[in-house]
Amino acid sequence: MRFPRSSGILLHPTSLPGKFGIGDLGPEAFRFADFLASSGQTLWQVLPVGPVGYGESPYASYSAFAGNPLLIAVEDEDAADAPRFAEDRVEYERVAPWKMKALRRAFRRKHGEDRGETPQ
Repeated sequence: MRFPRSSGILLHPTSLPGKFGIGDLGPEAFRFADFLASSGQTLWQVLPVGPVGYGESPYASYSAFAGNPLLIAVEDEDAADAPRFAEDRVEYERVAPWKMKALRRAFRRKHGEDRGETPQ
């Protein structure tokens, strides 16, 4: 099988700009994909996207099947208590606990638990 000539870039989503200490698969990822398309690129290699393992490495994940919840975008309304994070690196030890709390808050909000309802 022959493949047409193509080009692209290798960039893990956590390296994208992010308002909350880590890049994710939210608006910046879509903006980046649009940029790649407009500049004639056809490939975006993302590296493993599972939960990071020892040394915060995507290659040391404890699961070959699970996705990394830190790649889920958080909406502003669920991030009111966001601390100020470093802009030049991901501080996993600070980002992970805060982002998981924000994701739980988003889940509760979207599934009615904040109104005393039981999620389906």
